[in-house]
Amino acid sequence: MPTSPSEPAPAEGAPADLAVIGAGPAGLAAAVTAARLGLRVTLLDSADRPGGQYYRHPAPALGAARPEALHHDWPAFATREASLRALEAAGRVSYLPGHHVWTVVPDGASGTWTVHALAGHAPDETPATVRARAVLLATGAYERQLPFPGWTLPGVVGAGGAQAVLKNGLVLPGRRVVVAGSGPLLLAVAGSLAAAGATVPAVVEAASYTAYAPRAAALLRNPAKLAEGATYGGALLRHGIRLLTRHAVTEAHGTARVEAVTIARLGKDWRPLPGTARRIPCDALAVGHGLVPQLELATGLGCATRPSADGTVALELDAAQRTSVPGIWSAGETGGIGGAQLALTEGEIAAHAIAGRPVPATLTRRRARLRAFADAMAAAHRPGEGWTGWLPDETDVCRCEEVPAGRIREAAGELGARDARTVKLLTRAGMGWCQGRMCGPAVAALAGEAPAPDRRPLSCPVPLRHLAALPATEPAPADGAG
Repeated sequence: MPTSPSEPAPAEGAPADLAVIGAGPAGLAAAVTAARLGLRVTLLDSADRPGGQYYRHPAPALGAARPEALHHDWPAFATREASLRALEAAGRVSYLPGHHVWTVVPDGASGTWTVHALAGHAPDETPATVRARAVLLATGAYERQLPFPGWTLPGVVGAGGAQAVLKNGLVLPGRRVVVAGSGPLLLAVAGSLAAAGATVPAVVEAASYTAYAPRAAALLRNPAKLAEGATYGGALLRHGIRLLTRHAVTEAHGTARVEAVTIARLGKDWRPLPGTARRIPCDALAVGHGLVPQLELATGLGCATRPSADGTVALELDAAQRTSVPGIWSAGETGGIGGAQLALTEGEIAAHAIAGRPVPATLTRRRARLRAFADAMAAAHRPGEGWTGWLPDETDVCRCEEVPAGRIREAAGELGARDARTVKLLTRAGMGWCQGRMCGPAVAALAGEAPAPDRRPLSCPVPLRHLAALPATEPAPADGAG
């Protein structure tokens, strides 16, 4: 591979040295570092601007004077974005925003990979392809939702979604917003909403922070993380926000939109305790139970996975961020939820390894330290099995196909389904537009199955006209059965 940053960009049709899919913290760090090490890089991202979900920021037309005010560690993004623009101008990086990658296929004859994407937005999207000698997956994650009665009411939004709308559009989901679910993201969301003018009567956290005690060593190795947590705690005190641990929202009430929520205290297995329910008036609810790695492209390629401490599934990666498929690498949340700082570090490690350079020991040590903290966080906030106790039979679990919990329980009980796939075939749960991203964890829990990644040939919807236009010699996407 080339090692001189002065080498020209590849000729038309020539493969890039590296295709990076996703321009969030991991992908941005990988692309910039790899280009500095001499690789010719193509960076594809579905968004119109780099930064991913974490570094979302207002569109220039909104005229935000201080976009960094809604972010932690903004300089880590700003310096890398400036480097990306400089490297792009120098011809070292080809940055392709607005590109939705739907599959990656190998070319066995040349040893390269073909990345298929849709450029633009429906209905005017156009097909695009990128060829590369190596591919790095930095596809991030999406929110985990555990359904409850009333969760389909207008005004009930994802916790991360509420923060994204605030960062991207400077819009509040409501004036009086309850923040609920589990995980440290809740503290950041509550602080951001309150700073922007919302009233946050409570942060309702299903876990207990005493669960961190068995992993105190991992916490002490990360003083910056502890300071960050103290900052969020200070924001709660400053804005008069109550923190209710071992509590959950078990029902949302309202007609045209949410008007109040019922919260209840939870037992150790997250089962609601009788007699502890009470109402909190609100006009919005921001709720989420952590994040789920987005693995569709990776599992479509056959990359091996592993169970994570938070009950999700992540990619199995080696010390150099390689997947089990030669030529495919990954960094960031795909290898286990860990936050932006870990994603930045893993992106740099992967870039060094792909470029054939020794990985600096400082990066290796930082990854180990941050990963230990992430594992402690994941174990502390893992949902307990008893959460289905707040889910009556009539509550819709699959919003797209309107499949209630009772029908899923019937499939898993009376009809003999023993896994989420069979439940899906019997009930259509997970067959809607989101393809199970919203209901997948809940369907698996009701089916009595541990979460498992879907394998599918297409990671997002693709118009048939684009599939029909593929060359007859194009390698077929990986088999999605399984």
